Amino acid sequence: MARAYTSEHDTRVERFCYRVMGVDPKGDQRWPVYARSLLAFSAVSVLFLYGLLRLQPHLPLSLGFPGVPADQAFNTAASFVTNTNWQSYSGESTMGHLAQMAGLAVQNFASAAVGMAVAVALIRGFVRSRTDRVGNFWVDLTRGCLRILLPLVVVGTIALVAAGVVQNFSSGTDATTLAGVHQTITGGPVASQEAIKELGTNGGGFYNANSAHPFENPNPFSNFLEIFFLLLIPVALTRTFGLMVKDKRQGYAILATMGSLWGLILAGVWSLEAAHPGTALKLAGAAMEGKETRFGVAASSLFATSTTGTSTGAIDAAHSSFTALGGGLLIFNMGLGEIAPGGTRTPDMAS
Repeated sequence: MARAYTSEHDTRVERFCYRVMGVDPKGDQRWPVYARSLLAFSAVSVLFLYGLLRLQPHLPLSLGFPGVPADQAFNTAASFVTNTNWQSYSGESTMGHLAQMAGLAVQNFASAAVGMAVAVALIRGFVRSRTDRVGNFWVDLTRGCLRILLPLVVVGTIALVAAGVVQNFSSGTDATTLAGVHQTITGGPVASQEAIKELGTNGGGFYNANSAHPFENPNPFSNFLEIFFLLLIPVALTRTFGLMVKDKRQGYAILATMGSLWGLILAGVWSLEAAHPGTALKLAGAAMEGKETRFGVAASSLFATSTTGTSTGAIDAAHSSFTALGGGLLIFNMGLGEIAPGGTRTPDMAS
């Protein structure tokens, strides 16, 4: 990551992107210009996503779904562009494949790249103490997408497909439940969106059940992969910081602090969920209500601690079903500003 953001050379694809955007990749920006570029890009992104969601029935791969209502479309656009990824809808019954891919997944890339760009600009602010130049937003955005996120997502998608995550353009599969009721379960390009959802610390699931849904997270191995993905970039940013300020010890110190907080909260959540007092909980062997039996208490606690510590928003268990003290620790983790280890979201990196 440090090499990607400090390299003096641009790839052929990057040079093409700069020509299309009308950007001089060698031109350093002052921080007000950098900030205005970021805000302009985000504003256009909100309008694009809003329009895509509203026009959904007139676009291909809509699966017959109507346009998203105006208030919900704006809520979703603002949420995904800012890397908040808060959902007020069930993805499988609201959005077609194009809206999920060209809308939400694209913003998962863009919002993560924007947050990473701000982090890098902040680091340059420390390094370039005698100048007001913090880099070029458009270069940082392009390199974050093409050199870091896209290669990781390609590999991550293949790994998730191999683990059993769904990746297709199916309009739905008819299934019969144990109660004999017929149900249509929507398929889709799930693995690719799941990969960028976790790698970009985005949150926002293809399905309403998020990473607790078996199509998004079918087994303990896929669960481990997703936890690894959501921790990867935040942890790597500490070394990126050390390399860019030319003092690796500073990066190690940040990592040690993050890791200590993360480890303490994980130990607390895990122990409280595994041994919380109560007759029903003791009979079940642990506090299993709201948790997937595919993963159990340990993996659910690991996912919950990691996702609240990285601002990801993805879940493989219902956080509202955690015990009072265990769930309280997760809220405390959020209250820290999600800095242990932090995510790609802009406020987290600034913290």
